Amino acid sequence: MEKKLSWIEDEEARMKEFLEVAGEAVTEHLAHYLQKAGYFMAPAAKTHHGACIGGLYAHSKQVAMELSEITIRMGLKWQRPQSPIIVGFLHDVCKTKEYSIIVDDELETGYRIEYNKERPFPGHGEASALMVQQYMLQSGEMILTEEELMCIRYHMGAFTDKSEWKFYSRAVKKYPNVLWTQTADMIASQIKGV
Repeated sequence: MEKKLSWIEDEEARMKEFLEVAGEAVTEHLAHYLQKAGYFMAPAAKTHHGACIGGLYAHSKQVAMELSEITIRMGLKWQRPQSPIIVGFLHDVCKTKEYSIIVDDELETGYRIEYNKERPFPGHGEASALMVQQYMLQSGEMILTEEELMCIRYHMGAFTDKSEWKFYSRAVKKYPNVLWTQTADMIASQIKGV
């Protein structure tokens, strides 16, 4: 029971940090939607980077920070100045539905991570884009720019099915920041292990 209480406290701390780090790029309403969806508790993976409670938030924050740093260093231009933060934090929203945390007191962590066989959307980038757009349309929040939508949709780059490569290439040609989004994701997950 003590571990479960600390998980809830950690969730609140992550949400507070999210609002501080994201600043004007997000609203408190969005933060509460993400909390309700399980964003601040969800793992980023079952066995790879972020395979822990809160791993999704930690990974997304790292991607937002990497993409912001790349934007400064490379002098990138975006349709909206807050886009690196928006894209970084929302690119993997689908993972709130992709994994389940199963309480297991026999394990040292007190839980295990399982794939959710009942997830509502197929794919990865497209699932995140659909979920974010659906929320924003229903809530009356800001709408993603086409550039942000493409960055979220194609953030997996060539790690998608080969049949999607031509669409990914088109997205990069129209919005070069799609490629930088994938780069930030790779830095966070493969180099920094977050």
